Amino acid sequence: MNESERQILEVAVNRKARRDYEILDRFECGIVLQGTEVKTLRAGRVSLEEAYVRPREKALWLVGAHLDEYTQANVFNHEPTRERKLLMRKRELVRLSQRVKEKGLTLVPLRVYFLGKWAKLEIGIGRGRKFHDKREAVRKRETDRVLRGLSGRHG
Repeated sequence: MNESERQILEVAVNRKARRDYEILDRFECGIVLQGTEVKTLRAGRVSLEEAYVRPREKALWLVGAHLDEYTQANVFNHEPTRERKLLMRKRELVRLSQRVKEKGLTLVPLRVYFLGKWAKLEIGIGRGRKFHDKREAVRKRETDRVLRGLSGRHG
């Protein structure tokens, strides 16, 4: 296995998730994709803004993610908003399912990327933020950004 196979190529990030949820833990899982979906993913034409992860049938499913149709495909194109099965080790899946049963916790897709040739999804266990918490998080992020900018000029 050489270095180029393990290279990470980020495709999409769910910025809305970081604003709306406090992320407590992160997990990596594979995604079951059709051929045209892989090509669309490589082109970066995916949206995770309205997506969520649901445990069902002893597996995890990505629901609401939008992968655009592949323009060069014909009748064999994929359904843009179909539910996609996620691949995870059984041990992790059981642990994840138990934590989600806790009050107020949910599974949120954070980002999609390629690890070598494999499409991966990073999911997080999140607790929903109240409106005032969201404003506070945005304010803190902007303050940190300003402070980073000031220290960069003088350093």
